[in-house]
Amino acid sequence: MKKIAIFGVGLIGGSLALCFKGKPGITVVGHSIRESSAAKYLERGVVDHATTSMREAAEGADFIFLCVPVGNLAPYVRELSSMNLKPGCIVTDVGSTKASVAESAREVRLEGATFIGGHPMAGKEQSGVEAASIYLFENAFYVITPDTDVPQQEVDKLIDLLKYTKAHIIQADPEKHDQIVGAISHLPHIIAVALVNQIRHYSNEDELYCVLAAGGFRDITRIASSDPVVWRDILVDNRNVLLNLLKDWNEGTSSFIRMLEEKDAEGIEEAFKEAGQFRNQLPERRKGMIHSIYECYVDVPDHPGIIGRVATELGNSAINLSNIQIIESREDVPGVLRLSFRTQEDLDRAVAKLEQIGYSVHF
Repeated sequence: MKKIAIFGVGLIGGSLALCFKGKPGITVVGHSIRESSAAKYLERGVVDHATTSMREAAEGADFIFLCVPVGNLAPYVRELSSMNLKPGCIVTDVGSTKASVAESAREVRLEGATFIGGHPMAGKEQSGVEAASIYLFENAFYVITPDTDVPQQEVDKLIDLLKYTKAHIIQADPEKHDQIVGAISHLPHIIAVALVNQIRHYSNEDELYCVLAAGGFRDITRIASSDPVVWRDILVDNRNVLLNLLKDWNEGTSSFIRMLEEKDAEGIEEAFKEAGQFRNQLPERRKGMIHSIYECYVDVPDHPGIIGRVATELGNSAINLSNIQIIESREDVPGVLRLSFRTQEDLDRAVAKLEQIGYSVHF
């Protein structure tokens, strides 16, 4: 029987557990430092066995997944190095940064075991084991970052196991991973937080800022609501990469300052044109670091009962509507109702249904 130990059975760890649990020849053990959490793992049927003993979970395991916050990865690796791990055991993690945990693993030397960093690029707005899903990683990118001296046969063992996630497995070195993910995920989070805080300061003087920010502004800055503790650890860990990226960002904003000062209309137009062309090349409907939203906007007349009719039509078609919002600020928002769904399939079916009964739907 192949034993998989998962430390931290939350959204990511719990979803991995669900992918592995029940597969032939596999038993899944979940670890938490809290008795209540370990009991919850079992109650929800996410793992086969749960324990508060790190040693019990780790020793005898064929695979160990560290699904704890980035700031806790190094201490966990050090603790594992003091244990009698099973020869051939593969230790991996799911952190959003890879260089630092790879360095920790090199320093402590996991005797008889192999460390291979990992980063499943998928997630949800919700957190905790309650949000875990067997479908979380399906069609998402799962980056693994083995050191150059790791035998390919060990890498292949991890890849074979991760096939249960139905993710697209990609290999990269830890430093390249941190550079790319820093640019496409960490930097946008910083920009969103800085922008929201800028408007927050303005709003202290005039509450109309807050009132009118209910439309497109709220949409483009939603990642500013991400978990503060999680992002504190990620940004501090990847600080060297981000310092360079922020310098490049400052050059970009300085360019816009210059164009505005010089009334360079052609330069501004070209900047938007180049950005639009590149953005249009980006793949759609691919799970990534920044969580996808499944929303559409619907133009409806201001008639009594119209919201109920829309909800009823979707309900009668067994389409799961997760949220409905009336939009007051229409700037950059192409509809008076914002409808939110949990999956792309629900969104697609909703759009087809609404258009069939004569509503104009926008994205």
